[in-house]
Amino acid sequence: MVDVIGAINDKWRALNAENGVLGSPLDIERPTFDGIGRAQDFQGGIISWHPNTGAFATWGDIRQKWLSLGREQYGYPLTDETGCPDGLGRFNHFRALGQSPDKSIYWTPRIGPHAVYGAIRVFWAEHGWELGEAGYPITDERNENGGPRRIQQFQRGAIVWDPVTRRIFFSASHPIDELHGVGEM
Repeated sequence: MVDVIGAINDKWRALNAENGVLGSPLDIERPTFDGIGRAQDFQGGIISWHPNTGAFATWGDIRQKWLSLGREQYGYPLTDETGCPDGLGRFNHFRALGQSPDKSIYWTPRIGPHAVYGAIRVFWAEHGWELGEAGYPITDERNENGGPRRIQQFQRGAIVWDPVTRRIFFSASHPIDELHGVGEM
């Protein structure tokens, strides 16, 4: 058995150790990209620790999305994977140290995982997260038509941010990205 120590051990045990979602450790804890944090891989996920955030776990599709975005460089987890109030979706919140605001990855079984960050995340949070008018994200944020405006599609429309005018708004009539489906779950 591989040793699990310190705050990572405390978190692992709080998640029911080898009998929980993470299972057994695959390797010893290792330094993260910044040389300050630590992370340890388990059969079912990863626990990351930083002295400014604590130890939190990622697993499943959210973990896969987080890995594709750069792991701790995207942000250290601020939460374990957590169920949404509607009982359908799940999320983790993250913090890229020295940057703000925080970031998130939201997941539902039908839509999969999508990152939400920056001004769009702030606006979405202020308007009720997934329980608000927009619903869950169905795409990642991207440039709109190659211009400076940023757009992210949600179940019931899009949140658009214009960095030039600093205007942000929800548009229920904004076209849905055909590659990701439309409307309600």
